[in-house]
Amino acid sequence: MRAYNFFIIVLLCLFILLVDTAAYYWLQSILELIPYPFFVTLIKILFWVFTFALIIAILSLKLSLSYIDPSRRQRLISSMYGLTVSSFIPKIIFVIVISTLYYSNYVFSEDDSLIWIPIAGLIAGFLPFFVIVYATLKGLYRFKVYNINLQNEQLKGVRIVQISDLHLGSFRSQYKVFDRAIKMINDLEPDLIFFTGDLVNNYAWELKGWEESFKKLRAKQGKFSILGNHDYGDYSTWENETDKEKNFEAIKDFQTRIGFRLLLNESEIVIVNSNEVAIIGVENWGKPPFNQYGDLEKALKTVREIPSKILLSHDPSHWKEEVLSHPDIFLTLSGHTHGMQAGFSVGGKQWSPIKYKYKEWAGLYEQRGQYLYVNRGLGWMGFPGRFGMRPEITCIDFE
Repeated sequence: MRAYNFFIIVLLCLFILLVDTAAYYWLQSILELIPYPFFVTLIKILFWVFTFALIIAILSLKLSLSYIDPSRRQRLISSMYGLTVSSFIPKIIFVIVISTLYYSNYVFSEDDSLIWIPIAGLIAGFLPFFVIVYATLKGLYRFKVYNINLQNEQLKGVRIVQISDLHLGSFRSQYKVFDRAIKMINDLEPDLIFFTGDLVNNYAWELKGWEESFKKLRAKQGKFSILGNHDYGDYSTWENETDKEKNFEAIKDFQTRIGFRLLLNESEIVIVNSNEVAIIGVENWGKPPFNQYGDLEKALKTVREIPSKILLSHDPSHWKEEVLSHPDIFLTLSGHTHGMQAGFSVGGKQWSPIKYKYKEWAGLYEQRGQYLYVNRGLGWMGFPGRFGMRPEITCIDFE
């Protein structure tokens, strides 16, 4: 998770205060409907106590981060993130809705009875609050298998399972919860399992206790993995480069211990239906400000003559920037976006705010006979919830 400087945090707190002031202004019209002065006063006091307590908590956490143990730090940040979102979004929607309705009615209607407007605003504010509660309590670990069928003669009959963006530090040692996903994967009886990066949030210590769970994963022809942007320790403050390198080596070593072949700008050949298939893995390649460790040309060096290629590349923006210029790469598997952990899917159409940052952000994409699949992620990062973007296990069958 990106670390924001103190000035940005102060601006956030001022914005929270501004929105809460506007919400309090419109709240007066609702409180007028309550005939009990004691309850009206109590609501007003609680409103401002919560506002200032939240702002003080955000500033205090920012100032004390460097003194907090990293394991507690991640939990505190996620909790504060969830509390801020669940408070802020309903209020800003309440303000927008009630302001729009009030001024629209003032301009276009001669009706002076405006009691329905604050009620409508209140309902509009509560709806996202309930959505956020659902996303936090229910949506976070509702694992789902997404089934995809692709045609490829050389891979006919092969089943691939892809997982991505585990962010194990966010699971908070809930091994039994993750084991449900392990069972779902094994029940698919995959030939190959691919993991496309972001094993941790930042630190190797997040891997403690997870080895046994991962060793349960079964694939008939192998398990392969790559690194994501969070696996390099770039979002943490290190006393020296040696500590950062030790952290990085421990993360790579863990993947070897659990039976995954970690591909670092390199390739491996597997035999499928008597055909050679190149599994290519690049290190993280992202548009700035993300670092570009990936080297596709280096990864392809030993397998250029292999006609059938599958590429593992964490960031989907890599596909259009470099991969499409290699027409022999039939399928690219990515993750990274999480589908922003929030969105909608209706009648085969899907939407998420993340689409304005990434053109390919969730699901299957095709261009000139080349395919990209973007996994929605199995774990979570930042906001501790998911709505409309269930944690994903991708199952790809070749026909």
